Parts: sequence; C-alpha cells; structure tokens
Amino acid sequence: MLDFDVVIVGAGAAGLFCAGVAGQLGQRVLLIDHADKVAEKIRISGGGRANFTNRDLDPRAPQKHYLGENPHFCRSALSRYTPTDFTALLQRHGVPFHEKHKGQLFCDRSAEDLIKVLLRECETGGVTRWQPCAVKAVAHGADGYTLETGQGSVRAPALVVATGGLPIPKIGATDWGLRIARQFELPVVPTRPALVPLTFDEQAWAPFAELAGLALPVHIETGDKKTKGAFDEDLLFTHRGLSGPAVLQISSYWREGQPLRLDLLPGVNLLHTLTERKLSSRRLLANELSSLLPSRLADTWAAQDPLLQRPTNEVPDKALARLAEGLQRWQLTPTGTEGYRKAEVMAGGVDTKALSSQTMESQQPGLYFIGEVVDVTGWLGGYNFQWAWASAYACAQALAARG
Repeated sequence: MLDFDVVIVGAGAAGLFCAGVAGQLGQRVLLIDHADKVAEKIRISGGGRANFTNRDLDPRAPQKHYLGENPHFCRSALSRYTPTDFTALLQRHGVPFHEKHKGQLFCDRSAEDLIKVLLRECETGGVTRWQPCAVKAVAHGADGYTLETGQGSVRAPALVVATGGLPIPKIGATDWGLRIARQFELPVVPTRPALVPLTFDEQAWAPFAELAGLALPVHIETGDKKTKGAFDEDLLFTHRGLSGPAVLQISSYWREGQPLRLDLLPGVNLLHTLTERKLSSRRLLANELSSLLPSRLADTWAAQDPLLQRPTNEVPDKALARLAEGLQRWQLTPTGTEGYRKAEVMAGGVDTKALSSQTMESQQPGLYFIGEVVDVTGWLGGYNFQWAWASAYACAQALAARG
C-alpha cells in the first residue's frame, strides 16, 4: 500500500494543473489517468492550438459566460485565478500566444506547448504520474481513500476527481467521475452534450443539405426570459443541420423541442431594401438577394416559392414580405444534436449544491471535484479551460491548507 497526501484522477487540463500547483505547495501527489496519451483533449482543441482562456471573462459576473443550475457558483474560483494569472504562467515558460477573436487566446505554435508547461509544473512539484493506469475501485474509511488501481493499491486522505466529461469518447472520455459522485450519494445534474452541432429531420432539411460548407454571420436565439440565449456569430450549414460558432454557442441553451430563431441578415432591413429595389430592378429576385446573401443560399431560398422566381419588379409585395420574414425571423426546431462524439463539452454534472465554491470539496469529506465533471459550462472561446485552471487552483490551495 502506497501512501500519498492526495490522489488526483484525470490527467487533463484541470487534473494536471491541480497536481502541479498542489505539488509545489508541498503535497505528495499521485496523478492517475487511464488513457495512453496525456491531455489528448488539450492537444486537439482549438484546431491544435488550444484556445486556453479568454481575456473578456469578467469574474465579477461569471453568469455572463457560464451556465449551470447555479451560474454564480464559479465566481469565487474565477476571481482568485484569472486569465491574467494563466497568461503570466505561459509567459514565464516562454510560450508565445495571440488573441484571435473576441478575447480568445491561442498558442502561436501548438497545443503541445501548453501540455509541456503543465507537465513541467508537475515535475517541479514532484508529482508522481501513473499513465496509463485504470482505477478499479474506490473505498473510504478511517484512513481516507483507498484506490485499487492497475499498478496496485494506494491510499490518501484526499481524492480529487478531475475526470468525467463525456465528450469525444474516442480519446478515452468516460463517466467515471459521475459514477464516483453517485457512489458517495452526491447529487448529479442530468448531463447533455454542449457546444455541439444541431441536427434536423432528414426530409425537412433536404432543401438545405446541399448548402453544406456555406457560412455566414447571423443573430441566433433560443429560449426566453431566464433561459434565453442569444449570440451574434458565424453559422455553418452541414449535411445534417447547422454548426459553426453561432450554433455551438446556442446549443448549450437549447432544449429538446425548442425552436431556434435566426436572423440571416442582422443589421439589415431586408423588406425595406427589397421594396426599394423593386422600383427599378428587372433582375431575377435571386440575383438581387445574392448581393446581400451568399448566392447559393439566395438561390435555395428563392426556389421554395414560385412567386420569388421572377424579376424583382414583378414579385408581389406579400411575397417580398414573406421572404423578408423568413430570412430575418427564420424559426426552425432541431430534432437533436451530433452527440458527445462531436460535442466540445458536457453540460450538467456534479451538482454545485454539494460542493464548496471556495475549495471544490464535496459534502463527502476529502472528496473534491474540479473541471468539466462539475455542473459549470462555459461559452465557446476559452471559458471552459479557464474554469479548469481556476477550479484546479482553488482545489490545490485547499489541499495545501489541509496540512
């Protein structure tokens, strides 16, 4: 039986960072992961350059950028470890980075740079890492937590669960963290894929399937009042439905059966524009539309109504009004999502009611949860990585304070 001060299960963003910080604060840390490769989700994120945080995050109002049963839960951790703190870490290690769009920070070269930083931090902290190594069973007793693993039995007074996000199972994602929460009778908010493309009925989507690959800026909404989400981002048509930043963002707010509301020409008064052009234009309406929208989309939309397949000056006013309404108040209801295989994060998870926002310790003494397994879901754009760093840092500080 080997003894440690803390065992951390999950060598992703949150687990690696927590291990490094805790080790440097004097804790004897064992970090375990069942996957062959370390931090594979970091490696493939952001197109291989890891969108590791966001400058625009306001820790005083995290509910702007985070969802969950209690979106204010993450405020404490996010205020104590900020995007500036993490960029300072990368600068100390000489990792170059840049801002791409709306505060999103990416590595200049590769996500590998970020992984190397986290591994060096663990080395500095004297962290023991077992990988690949499966955890077969966890028990709690008077001596703390005992774990039966592929490399033998280990014991520690504290156990940190830094795994449990379900997205991208092909790189090793499992529900292990959620199972541990349930083993110790902690509440779990129902989970679902988030930051994920949305799909539609095949027959209903047939007119738009040929638009796959087409992108354009839109305004998108779903829900209402407290559950409303709204974004101005780029939309991408796919063979099965919609994707792109606009849809990934709105998917975290969307619930089954709810419609999406889309304005395909934000900032344009389409009816006024078309009414003006009707006075002088003899061009086909689809050609006039092509000056405002991608031509493939204009052609597809006009093809749905014979009245729109005429010269602009011959199209009835009512048909123009229907066209403008359809393009700027397009309402459509997804039938589902592309699921965890395409989702970037998991919504739901360990209920924050059962966790301390200061320490990440659960109602089960000595058992901590950090990162994606917690019911904290960030927007697209580096917010989920920042939650990983912040929750890991808060946990590591608490572990060191245990003595």
